Amino acid sequence: MAEAKSKEKSASKGEKGKDEPQDTIWSRREFFSLAGWGAFLASLGLSSLYFARLLFPRVLFEPSPIFKAGYPSDYTVGAVSTKYIKDQRVWIVRDEEGIYVIYGLCTHLGCTPRWLNTESKYKCPCHGSGFTKEGMHFEGPAPRPLERLKIALGPDGQIVVDKSKKYLWEKGQWGDPGSKLLV
Repeated sequence: MAEAKSKEKSASKGEKGKDEPQDTIWSRREFFSLAGWGAFLASLGLSSLYFARLLFPRVLFEPSPIFKAGYPSDYTVGAVSTKYIKDQRVWIVRDEEGIYVIYGLCTHLGCTPRWLNTESKYKCPCHGSGFTKEGMHFEGPAPRPLERLKIALGPDGQIVVDKSKKYLWEKGQWGDPGSKLLV
C-alpha cells in the first residue's frame, strides 16, 4: 500500500510539473516567429539598398583624350619633344615634312619606352625593345611598331592631339590624313 501511495504522489507531481509555467523569456514558437520576421525584414532592407544603388550610375571620370600641344613653331626640325611624355604619354616629332605624334606605349607589354637622344631611338626598359625615331621596331620582343596619334591644327593655330584615334603602321595608316600635320 505504501508503494501505491508513493506512485500516486509521484504521478501527481509529474502532472503538476507539466502544467506549471516554465521560467523562460520566450517560448520556442515565439523565438522562431521573431527570427523569421527578423530575417524577412533584413532581406527587405538589403534589397531596398541594392535597388537604391541602381538609381546612381557608376561613372568613371577620365581626363579628355584631346589636348593642345602648343604651336608648330615650338618644335625644331629633326628633334623629338619629350615635353608631354609624363602628362600625356606622347612624343611629338618634327621632321622635314611635318609633325607627327607617337604614343609612348610599348607594343610588347605596355611599358613606357624612353627616348635616348644620344642613340636616336626609343628604348623600352622592361624587355629591351628598340624603336627608331619614326616608331619602327628593330630590336627586342615588340611585335609591331609604335602607334601614331591623330594630330591637327586648331582654329587658334595650336596643335591639337587626339589620343582616342590611333594610326597603325601594319594597317598602312601612317599615311592617312590626320596621322601627320604637314607644316
